[in-house]
Amino acid sequence: MKNVAILVPESSVMQAIADPQYLFSAVNQFMAMNGRPPLFNVQLVGAKKEVKLNGGMYSVHTDKQLKDIKKTDLVLIPALFGDMQSGIAQNKALIPWIKQQYAGGAEIASLCVGAFLLASTGLLNGKKCSTHWGFQNEFRELFPEVEVIDGSVITEEHRIYSSGGANSYWNLLLHLVEKYTDRPTAILASKYFAVDIDRESQSAFAMFKGQKNHADDAIKKTQDYIEKNIGEKISVDELADMVAIGRRSFERRFKNATNNSVLEYIHRIKIEAAKRSFENSRKNINEVMMDVGYTDTKAFRIIFKKLTGLTPIEYRNKYNKQAVMV
Repeated sequence: MKNVAILVPESSVMQAIADPQYLFSAVNQFMAMNGRPPLFNVQLVGAKKEVKLNGGMYSVHTDKQLKDIKKTDLVLIPALFGDMQSGIAQNKALIPWIKQQYAGGAEIASLCVGAFLLASTGLLNGKKCSTHWGFQNEFRELFPEVEVIDGSVITEEHRIYSSGGANSYWNLLLHLVEKYTDRPTAILASKYFAVDIDRESQSAFAMFKGQKNHADDAIKKTQDYIEKNIGEKISVDELADMVAIGRRSFERRFKNATNNSVLEYIHRIKIEAAKRSFENSRKNINEVMMDVGYTDTKAFRIIFKKLTGLTPIEYRNKYNKQAVMV
């Protein structure tokens, strides 16, 4: 029997508590249907008996309190909702317990932005982590000692797991089901819950909005220029000269401010514009490619797939029904 403790933090997402409980309970039923004993003992665990969520709209009654669970096999940390730093502060009482369980041999898994609470324990320092693509910059600022893997749906390292954004946590849950049971059971669960098993990237869902939450005005000026001149071929030297900074210093400051090299940032801005065009117009691949300043079809395809996980044609067919009908 595997003991699964689903934490119920303050300011957490209700679905990220209910979904894993539903999944592991359903897997127990699948196993019973096949004449096998249930494997998972699933319990909701919190710092108190009742935790109110969404400003009191929902109330979750825990099965056990922290003090009642001395040892478990798996701890699930659901996604937080709202301001992440406030969420961490509200749930400080959970941190020593999570560390204690890990030290006792438990595996720890965070769902989506539950990674913020997991990282606040220090257990992720020096390790890899996934989280929602929209929160990666904030995560890096708060936890510089953790390596965030762009686009990744699941990371696993030294008994610690994390998942990408929103519904990506289903892929992590299925991964855990497969690990604890077997592949056929995980496939059955994926079909029952209509989840695409083995999805490895959340890149196709990511939106790059530019990283301007910094105080370097010179770098912001070059960012604005890049965004206003998407169709042009822009060089690093040109940008450095624009703000009268030596190239090496400019590249260093740009990386520090945006977490991207200059060329990475230029590509991300261009590909984001290409994505919007594929979603909202009937332009063909070459037209979009030229609009965002690329002239080499092969190079455009390689960069596009690297950043989105899909080829330009796959992306257009996925998000533009009108283009598929043409």
